[in-house]
Amino acid sequence: MYKHKPSKAIANKDFIFGIHAIIEAIDAGKQPDKILIQVGISNPLIQQLKQKLKQNDWVYQQVPIEKLNSITTKNHQGAIAFITEIEFENLSNIIARVFENGRHPFILILDRVTDVRNFGAIARTAVCAGVDALVIPSRGAAQINADAVKTSAGALHKLAVCKVNDLKQEIQFLKNSGLQIVACTEKTNQLHFDVAYTQPTAIIMGAEDTGISPEFLKLSDVKVRIPMSGLIDSLNVSVSAAIVMYEAVRQRNTLK
Repeated sequence: MYKHKPSKAIANKDFIFGIHAIIEAIDAGKQPDKILIQVGISNPLIQQLKQKLKQNDWVYQQVPIEKLNSITTKNHQGAIAFITEIEFENLSNIIARVFENGRHPFILILDRVTDVRNFGAIARTAVCAGVDALVIPSRGAAQINADAVKTSAGALHKLAVCKVNDLKQEIQFLKNSGLQIVACTEKTNQLHFDVAYTQPTAIIMGAEDTGISPEFLKLSDVKVRIPMSGLIDSLNVSVSAAIVMYEAVRQRNTLK
C-alpha cells in the first residue's frame, strides 16, 4: 500500500508542496491559484488529490519534474500548489446581484495578462472605478500572490475576482445576460471614447505582446482603441485599462 510521507511545511508563503499538505489545505478551505502536478506520476494519493480538484472544478497543469524542482528543492512529492490570498467568486451570482440592485454591471476581463504588477495595478484601478468583477482565466493569468496584493494596495481584498475555466463560455454568458462586450485592441478605427459604456458592459483587455485572443475578438460587440501619437505605439496594459475604465466612469457619472 502506498504510504505518503508526513506533510511538509510551507516553504514559501505563496505555495505549498507535498501531496498530503495540498489536500489538507484544500480541506481547510484554501483556494489554489495554480496547481502543478508532475507529468506521468500515479499513485493513490495523487489520484485522491486529482479527485478533489475535479470535485471543486479546479484545473491543474501537468509539468515535468524539472519545473517542480526549480520551484523548491525539497520533497514536493510531484505536486505544488500556489495558494491565493483571496476568495474567488461566482460570476453569475455577481451579475444577478448587480441587476437585482438596479444597476448596470461593469465587468473587466483580462485575457492572458500574466505580469503580477500589471495585474495588481489593474485591480487597484478597478476598485477605484467601481468595477463589479474582475474575470481571469484559470490558465494564462497572473498569480494572485503577495506581490499582486501589495501592488494593488490591498484592492484585491475589496474586489470580486472570478477565475474561470472557460473564458469563452463566460464571455458568451455575459452576452446572453445583456452585456455589451467591448474589446480594447489596435485592430480598429473606433476610439474608446466613442462608445457608450452607460449600458451593461464588459471590457476585455489582452496581453501586451499579443493582445486579445482572436476568438474573443470575434465575440466582442465593439472594438475600440486608445488614440496614440508619437514614437511609441502602445501603452502598458494597466495604463490602457485605466484609461478605458475611467471613460466608462465619466460617462456613467453624467447620468447621476
